[in-house]
Amino acid sequence: MNQREKDLWQGINPRAQDALSTRNYRIESFGQELSERGVEASQLTTAERKNPEIEKAWIPGVEIFSRKIHPQRHRGFFGEFVRRDEGILSQIGFWPKQWSASRMFAQTAKGFHVHPPSIPEGTTAADWLRRLFIDEPDNYSLRPYDEEQWDVMFFLQGRAETILCDLRIGLSRRIMRFFVDGDNHRSSNNVGIVVPPGVAHAIRAEGSEEVIMVYGTSTIFHPEFEGRIASEIETAQLPESWQQFLTDG
Repeated sequence: MNQREKDLWQGINPRAQDALSTRNYRIESFGQELSERGVEASQLTTAERKNPEIEKAWIPGVEIFSRKIHPQRHRGFFGEFVRRDEGILSQIGFWPKQWSASRMFAQTAKGFHVHPPSIPEGTTAADWLRRLFIDEPDNYSLRPYDEEQWDVMFFLQGRAETILCDLRIGLSRRIMRFFVDGDNHRSSNNVGIVVPPGVAHAIRAEGSEEVIMVYGTSTIFHPEFEGRIASEIETAQLPESWQQFLTDG
C-alpha cells in the first residue's frame, strides 16, 4: 500500500490496513478480459475474428453464434437453435447424432472435462491438429466428426459462466471465459456454442437460478470419451463424521 493509500485509511487500525485490498476495475485488452475476467457472450458473436488481438485470443474451432428468442405474450417464449441446412453447423458440416439435456441447481458447477481428438495413423497429433485448425481451418471436410466428440450447446434457462481451455498438442494454450443467458432471459447473450475435442470446458450457474442446458454431440455417448479434469466440484462431500462412520470396521 503506497503512502497516499495509507493516508486514506489512517482511521483504520494497522492490522486491518495490512489486510486491505481494492477491486481492480481497470479495463484490460480484449484478449486479457476474455481469458481472465470473462466477457459477455454477445461480445464474441460480434467480434471481428480477423482482428489480430481477437485472433490471438480465440480458440481455433470454437464457434459462438447468436440465437433469436421470440416472446409469446401471456404464454412464454419460443427460441430456435439451429437449422441443419443453414448457419454455422451447416457451414462446418456438423450435425449431432445425439441430443441431451442437463439441469444444474443454483450455485453448482460442472467441472472441466475434455473429449479426445481422433488422430489418423501415419501422422503425429501435433501435425494433424495444426493442419486441421491452423493450416487448413476452413477445410471442414477434413474433420472426423464420426470418430470424435464435438459438442454444440445452448441454455434454455438461467445464466451460466462458460470457461474453455485449449489442451491440444501443437496449438497454443488459450482460455475463453464468457457469460451466456438462457432463453428465459431474452438478450444478445442468447448464443450457441461449438466446442471441439481437445478443448476442456467447464460451466457454473451464475446467480440464484437453476440452469438448463441442451447439447448435441457429433457421436453417441461413449463413456471413454469423457475425460475429467479438476471435476471434484461436482461431488458433494459427506460430513467428516459420516465418512468416518462409514469407513469404520
